Amino acid sequence: MAETKSIAATVRSGIGKGAARSVRREGRIPAVIYGGGDPAEPIALDYRELNKLIYAGHFLTTIFEVDVEGKKQRVIPRDYQLDPIKDQPLHIDFLRLKAGTTVRVEVPVHFINQEVSPGLKKGGTLNVVRHVIEMRAPAEAIPEAITVDLGKLDIAESLHISAIELPQGCKPTITDRNFTIVTLVPPIAAAETPAAAAATATATAAATPAAAPAKAPAAAKKK
Repeated sequence: MAETKSIAATVRSGIGKGAARSVRREGRIPAVIYGGGDPAEPIALDYRELNKLIYAGHFLTTIFEVDVEGKKQRVIPRDYQLDPIKDQPLHIDFLRLKAGTTVRVEVPVHFINQEVSPGLKKGGTLNVVRHVIEMRAPAEAIPEAITVDLGKLDIAESLHISAIELPQGCKPTITDRNFTIVTLVPPIAAAETPAAAAATATATAAATPAAAPAKAPAAAKKK
Protein backbone atom coordinates (compact mmCIF):
# COMPACT_ATOMS: atom_id res chain seq x y z
CA MET A 1 0.00 0.00 0.00
CA ALA A 2 1.25 3.47 -0.88
CA GLU A 3 2.67 5.56 1.95
CA THR A 4 0.52 8.44 3.20
CA LYS A 5 2.14 11.84 3.80
CA SER A 6 0.67 14.57 5.97
CA ILE A 7 0.38 18.20 4.92
CA ALA A 8 -1.30 21.18 6.57
CA ALA A 9 -3.67 23.54 4.78
CA THR A 10 -5.90 26.50 5.52
CA VAL A 11 -9.36 27.35 4.24
CA ARG A 12 -9.28 29.68 1.23
CA SER A 13 -12.27 32.00 1.28
CA GLY A 14 -11.95 33.71 -2.10
CA ILE A 15 -12.01 32.07 -5.52
CA GLY A 16 -11.01 33.31 -8.95
CA LYS A 17 -7.80 34.69 -10.42
CA GLY A 18 -7.61 37.72 -8.14
CA ALA A 19 -7.98 35.66 -4.96
CA ALA A 20 -5.44 33.13 -6.25
CA ARG A 21 -2.86 35.85 -6.89
CA SER A 22 -3.42 37.17 -3.37
CA VAL A 23 -2.76 33.69 -1.93
CA ARG A 24 0.49 33.41 -3.91
CA ARG A 25 1.69 36.80 -2.67
CA GLU A 26 1.36 35.39 0.86
CA GLY A 27 3.78 32.56 -0.04
CA ARG A 28 1.06 29.94 -0.38
CA ILE A 29 -0.39 27.87 -3.23
CA PRO A 30 -4.12 27.84 -4.03
CA ALA A 31 -5.64 24.36 -4.30
CA VAL A 32 -8.98 22.61 -4.29
CA ILE A 33 -10.24 19.28 -2.90
CA TYR A 34 -13.12 17.71 -4.84
CA GLY A 35 -14.96 14.41 -5.34
CA GLY A 36 -16.27 11.80 -2.96
CA GLY A 37 -19.80 13.19 -3.08
CA ASP A 38 -18.86 16.35 -1.14
CA PRO A 39 -18.69 19.95 -2.41
CA ALA A 40 -15.38 21.28 -3.75
CA GLU A 41 -13.30 22.85 -0.99
CA PRO A 42 -10.81 25.67 -1.80
CA ILE A 43 -7.67 25.52 0.33
CA ALA A 44 -4.21 27.09 0.52
CA LEU A 45 -0.91 25.25 1.08
CA ASP A 46 2.62 26.26 2.03
CA TYR A 47 4.59 27.07 -1.14
CA ARG A 48 8.00 25.76 -0.02
CA GLU A 49 6.63 22.43 1.21
CA LEU A 50 4.57 21.75 -1.91
CA ASN A 51 7.33 22.85 -4.27
CA LYS A 52 9.67 20.27 -2.67
CA LEU A 53 7.02 17.54 -2.85
CA ILE A 54 6.31 18.17 -6.52
CA TYR A 55 9.96 18.08 -7.57
CA ALA A 56 10.77 15.08 -5.36
CA GLY A 57 8.98 12.90 -7.94
CA HIS A 58 5.91 10.62 -7.96
CA PHE A 59 3.76 13.52 -6.77
CA LEU A 60 0.68 12.40 -8.70
CA THR A 61 0.85 8.88 -7.21
CA THR A 62 1.39 9.95 -3.59
CA ILE A 63 -1.47 9.80 -1.09
CA PHE A 64 -1.75 12.77 1.28
CA GLU A 65 -3.64 13.33 4.50
CA VAL A 66 -4.55 17.01 4.33
CA ASP A 67 -5.21 18.67 7.67
CA VAL A 68 -7.50 21.61 6.90
CA GLU A 69 -7.55 23.46 10.21
CA GLY A 70 -8.19 20.27 12.19
CA LYS A 71 -10.30 18.43 9.60
CA LYS A 72 -8.28 15.58 8.02
CA GLN A 73 -8.99 14.16 4.57
CA ARG A 74 -7.21 11.51 2.49
CA VAL A 75 -6.54 12.79 -1.02
CA ILE A 76 -4.43 12.13 -4.09
CA PRO A 77 -3.18 14.86 -6.47
CA ARG A 78 -4.99 14.82 -9.79
CA ASP A 79 -3.31 17.75 -11.53
CA TYR A 80 -1.09 20.75 -10.92
CA GLN A 81 -0.19 23.85 -12.89
CA LEU A 82 3.31 25.32 -13.19
CA ASP A 83 4.35 28.81 -14.20
CA PRO A 84 5.52 28.45 -17.84
CA ILE A 85 8.52 30.73 -17.22
CA LYS A 86 9.58 30.07 -13.62
CA ASP A 87 8.36 26.45 -13.31
CA GLN A 88 6.81 27.31 -9.95
CA PRO A 89 3.54 25.66 -8.82
CA LEU A 90 0.47 27.82 -9.37
CA HIS A 91 -2.48 25.57 -8.48
CA ILE A 92 -3.15 21.98 -7.38
CA ASP A 93 -6.25 19.75 -7.70
CA PHE A 94 -6.77 17.00 -5.11
CA LEU A 95 -9.25 14.10 -5.34
CA ARG A 96 -10.85 12.83 -2.12
CA LEU A 97 -10.24 9.17 -1.32
CA LYS A 98 -13.15 7.54 0.47
CA ALA A 99 -13.30 3.89 1.53
CA GLY A 100 -15.22 1.68 -0.88
CA THR A 101 -14.46 3.71 -3.99
CA THR A 102 -11.94 3.02 -6.76
CA VAL A 103 -9.63 5.54 -8.40
CA ARG A 104 -7.56 5.57 -11.56
CA VAL A 105 -3.86 5.87 -10.80
CA GLU A 106 -0.50 5.40 -12.52
CA VAL A 107 1.61 2.99 -10.47
CA PRO A 108 5.40 2.80 -11.04
CA VAL A 109 7.00 -0.52 -12.04
CA HIS A 110 9.92 -1.88 -9.99
CA PHE A 111 12.19 -4.69 -11.27
CA ILE A 112 13.89 -7.33 -9.11
CA ASN A 113 16.39 -10.21 -9.59
CA GLN A 114 18.28 -8.56 -12.44
CA GLU A 115 21.48 -10.17 -11.14
CA VAL A 116 20.19 -13.73 -11.78
CA SER A 117 18.44 -13.12 -15.10
CA PRO A 118 19.88 -15.60 -17.68
CA GLY A 119 19.51 -13.10 -20.51
CA LEU A 120 21.23 -10.27 -18.66
CA LYS A 121 24.07 -12.64 -17.72
CA LYS A 122 24.59 -13.30 -21.43
CA GLY A 123 24.92 -9.60 -22.11
CA GLY A 124 21.36 -8.93 -23.20
CA THR A 125 19.80 -5.48 -22.93
CA LEU A 126 16.66 -4.79 -20.91
CA ASN A 127 14.07 -2.83 -22.89
CA VAL A 128 11.49 -1.37 -20.50
CA VAL A 129 8.28 -0.75 -22.43
CA ARG A 130 6.24 0.55 -19.48
CA HIS A 131 7.73 2.36 -16.49
CA VAL A 132 4.24 2.89 -15.03
CA ILE A 133 0.98 0.98 -15.33
CA GLU A 134 -2.34 2.80 -15.32
CA MET A 135 -4.90 0.92 -13.27
CA ARG A 136 -7.97 1.18 -11.12
CA ALA A 137 -7.32 0.54 -7.45
CA PRO A 138 -9.30 0.68 -4.19
CA ALA A 139 -9.04 4.15 -2.66
CA GLU A 140 -7.98 2.62 0.67
CA ALA A 141 -5.33 0.30 -0.85
CA ILE A 142 -3.49 2.09 -3.67
CA PRO A 143 -0.24 0.16 -4.33
CA GLU A 144 3.06 1.99 -4.03
CA ALA A 145 4.58 0.01 -6.94
CA ILE A 146 4.15 -3.08 -9.13
CA THR A 147 6.97 -5.62 -8.78
CA VAL A 148 8.24 -7.45 -11.89
CA ASP A 149 10.56 -10.45 -11.38
CA LEU A 150 13.31 -10.79 -14.02
CA GLY A 151 14.87 -13.89 -12.45
CA LYS A 152 13.91 -16.25 -15.31
CA LEU A 153 13.90 -13.86 -18.24
CA ASP A 154 16.16 -14.93 -21.12
CA ILE A 155 17.22 -13.27 -24.35
CA ALA A 156 14.37 -12.66 -26.85
CA GLU A 157 11.76 -13.17 -24.13
CA SER A 158 9.14 -10.71 -22.88
CA LEU A 159 6.91 -10.25 -19.85
CA HIS A 160 3.29 -9.19 -20.41
CA ILE A 161 0.70 -7.85 -18.00
CA SER A 162 -0.91 -11.32 -17.76
CA ALA A 163 2.31 -12.63 -16.14
CA ILE A 164 2.36 -9.93 -13.43
CA GLU A 165 0.66 -10.55 -10.09
CA LEU A 166 -1.31 -7.39 -9.32
CA PRO A 167 -2.40 -6.37 -5.81
CA GLN A 168 -5.87 -7.46 -4.75
CA GLY A 169 -8.60 -5.27 -6.18
CA CYS A 170 -6.34 -3.67 -8.81
CA LYS A 171 -7.06 -3.95 -12.54
CA PRO A 172 -5.26 -2.35 -15.50
CA THR A 173 -7.29 0.22 -17.41
CA ILE A 174 -6.19 -1.42 -20.69
CA THR A 175 -8.25 -4.60 -20.96
CA ASP A 176 -8.43 -5.25 -24.70
CA ARG A 177 -4.89 -6.61 -25.09
CA ASN A 178 -2.11 -8.38 -23.19
CA PHE A 179 0.34 -5.48 -23.34
CA THR A 180 4.10 -5.85 -22.87
CA ILE A 181 5.90 -4.59 -19.75
CA VAL A 182 9.52 -5.45 -20.61
CA THR A 183 11.57 -7.34 -23.21
CA LEU A 184 15.15 -8.65 -23.18
CA VAL A 185 16.91 -8.08 -26.48
CA PRO A 186 20.19 -9.62 -27.74
CA PRO A 187 23.43 -7.68 -27.12
CA ILE A 188 24.38 -5.18 -29.78
CA ALA A 189 27.78 -5.82 -31.38
CA ALA A 190 30.16 -2.92 -30.81
CA ALA A 191 31.10 -1.02 -33.94
CA GLU A 192 34.76 -1.40 -34.96
CA THR A 193 36.76 1.76 -34.35
CA PRO A 194 38.85 3.29 -37.18
CA ALA A 195 42.09 2.42 -35.33
CA ALA A 196 41.03 -1.20 -34.94
CA ALA A 197 40.03 -1.37 -38.59
CA ALA A 198 43.44 -0.01 -39.66
CA ALA A 199 45.26 -2.53 -37.45
CA THR A 200 43.22 -5.36 -38.95
CA ALA A 201 44.03 -4.19 -42.49
CA THR A 202 47.78 -4.01 -41.66
CA ALA A 203 47.79 -7.49 -40.19
CA THR A 204 45.97 -8.88 -43.22
CA ALA A 205 48.45 -7.27 -45.62
CA ALA A 206 51.42 -8.66 -43.67
CA ALA A 207 50.02 -12.17 -43.80
CA THR A 208 49.47 -12.08 -47.58
CA PRO A 209 52.50 -13.40 -49.65
CA ALA A 210 54.10 -10.75 -51.83
CA ALA A 211 53.60 -11.19 -55.56
CA ALA A 212 56.68 -12.33 -57.55
CA PRO A 213 58.31 -9.51 -59.56
CA ALA A 214 57.56 -9.52 -63.25
CA LYS A 215 60.36 -10.99 -65.46
CA ALA A 216 62.11 -8.70 -67.91
CA PRO A 217 61.50 -9.61 -71.56
CA ALA A 218 64.22 -11.85 -73.04
CA ALA A 219 66.73 -10.19 -75.43
CA ALA A 220 66.12 -10.90 -79.10
CA LYS A 221 68.59 -13.36 -80.63
CA LYS A 222 70.91 -12.09 -83.36
CA LYS A 223 70.42 -13.69 -86.71
